[in-house]
Amino acid sequence: MGLERRGIMGKYTEDSKELLKLIGGKENIAAVSHCMTRMRFVLNQPDQADVKAIEGMKTVKGSFTQAGQFQVIIGNDVAEFYNDFIAVAGIEGVSKEAVKAAAKKNQNLLQRIVGVIAEIFAPLIPAIIVGGLILGFRNIIDSLYLFENGTKTLCDISQFWSGVDSFLWLIGEAVFQVGIPVGICWSVARKMGTTEMLGIVLGLTLVSGQLLNAYSVATTAAEEIPKWDFGWFQINMIGYQAQVIPAILAAFTLVYLERFFKKITPQAISMIVVPFFSLLLSVIAAHWVLGPIGWKIGSAISSVIYAGITGSFRVIFAAIFGFFYAPLVITGLHHMSNAIDFQLVSDYQGTMLWPMIALSNIAQGSAVLAMIRLQKKNARAQEVNVPACISCYLGVTEPAIFGVNLKYMFPFICGMIGSAAAAVVSVSLMVTANAVGVGGIPGILSIQPQYMISFAIAMAVAIVVPFVLTSIVGKKKLSKEDRGLGISEKEEEKIEDARKADTIEVRAFLSGKLMPIEEVGDGVFSEKILGDGLAIEPESETVLAPCDGTISTLMEDSRHAVGMVLENGTELLIHVGLDTVQMKGEGFTYLVKENEAVKAGTPLLTFSREKIRQAGKRDVTVLAFTDGIEGKTISLYANGFAEAGKTKIADIQ
Repeated sequence: MGLERRGIMGKYTEDSKELLKLIGGKENIAAVSHCMTRMRFVLNQPDQADVKAIEGMKTVKGSFTQAGQFQVIIGNDVAEFYNDFIAVAGIEGVSKEAVKAAAKKNQNLLQRIVGVIAEIFAPLIPAIIVGGLILGFRNIIDSLYLFENGTKTLCDISQFWSGVDSFLWLIGEAVFQVGIPVGICWSVARKMGTTEMLGIVLGLTLVSGQLLNAYSVATTAAEEIPKWDFGWFQINMIGYQAQVIPAILAAFTLVYLERFFKKITPQAISMIVVPFFSLLLSVIAAHWVLGPIGWKIGSAISSVIYAGITGSFRVIFAAIFGFFYAPLVITGLHHMSNAIDFQLVSDYQGTMLWPMIALSNIAQGSAVLAMIRLQKKNARAQEVNVPACISCYLGVTEPAIFGVNLKYMFPFICGMIGSAAAAVVSVSLMVTANAVGVGGIPGILSIQPQYMISFAIAMAVAIVVPFVLTSIVGKKKLSKEDRGLGISEKEEEKIEDARKADTIEVRAFLSGKLMPIEEVGDGVFSEKILGDGLAIEPESETVLAPCDGTISTLMEDSRHAVGMVLENGTELLIHVGLDTVQMKGEGFTYLVKENEAVKAGTPLLTFSREKIRQAGKRDVTVLAFTDGIEGKTISLYANGFAEAGKTKIADIQ
């Protein structure tokens, strides 16, 4: 029986009616559930939801679409809101798992693939940015012939800079040749909740020094490739440095093998059998099947590029190649273009392919340049945007693609369009390079002198088109928060006035390693959708009250989270583990009740780290300030080791 039929009006009945109307009515809801702070909808027709009006509701703190779900952030009162909503709507709620299953219909294959790639590469972005800047700097000192009538580089005339160049390659090689395959295998294992160390070891087997370097395969005769000889069959000893597809395929093979062996292996011998067979079989598969498949894909793409660049339809090919080169960077297959360039230089005393590659890099960098302009008031975004743009213009696109453009998608597409336009201009004007050189703006120095002006024209297209397109689309696509426009002058004045108020000290709620909330690795918490905060990788199993307050919210079914309201009205959420709601309370015990007043250090709940691990989840525990922070300043101290109940982790003013 609904609340209205009982003659009882819930606290959020009117808000529920408004949300139901704005979301497109009952008939537009395929499934609905809720978690600790959010309503989760799967909509039959997502475009019917009036997102702007929904976010304008007083009880709504924001919304976003993720994994095919339209999620409306309510806060700690979401359970009460949810009850009122399903009563008003006259529908039955379902589990989170059912919502996720229903949400798949709202995702096409490309969205799923890009989503997986983005999640895998997110933890790797800091290293990619560092590596990109280093390789970009090396391009300047060892590839620009600026001295002695254009015959020598800075490294050629200076032993110091030659030494710097050689030393910096140590880091560049670690990031791009070794770090990417190893990092991908680790990230996949981490994302899928399997053994991370096995992922690292698998990655190392793909880049071992015993193997022929991936960069040497194209120039090595087949009979000279080393092999493992097993008598009746052989396996090529080829490395997969800087390769993405073999690493992803191998990592997911490891994940599913480990899950399979865990299911069939008795617990008593699981520690020995599961890692041994999972790793052994995945390494065999990687070198016997998955690696060769990756190379066949690369060879097929290379053949198409070679035929296109030398055929009569080269202008059409240029548009296609220019458009799709950036996606090739995602797969790592772009390295195969080097062999084609060498062949073109040998046969035709120059290459028309390399200029298009340089222009693609410039186009992706120009899309990031537009994001810098659009997000000029978003300081956190600029920490990624600025170095990514610089490294991209210097010829290394991974930081720009993975760190910025793929995250929002539209800059990536705009860059691809600009690259295609520039490639058409380049081929139409017969722009030819002497050899492979610097991949970004300095690439003009690799162009044959008679074509430098023509390349400059194409380069202008690669700068202007993506910049203009990204700027236009970004004004419509980016939210105020993404653009750093979410705080008004009046709100800034309130924050300034709040600094005069008394300070509330927030103490560690667990013992363990502190980390910024951005490093949690969960899309909702890491992106601060629920609010700013921090996290602890726990070494204890009893959550303590971080300060004085009142228990406002408990999740009786899952018992994995606690909401509190502090004396100054600040609301916070302590969430134990990631996706632990799926454990349905196993291993969790509440020690307090709703509306109970607690003092700092009061035990709130206990949990079992072992059971969380057995469930394939992470036990990292998050504290997020979810509401009541208007006019307040929160200082976070998210470094070092925290001792429960003693270490200060935040100040609220």
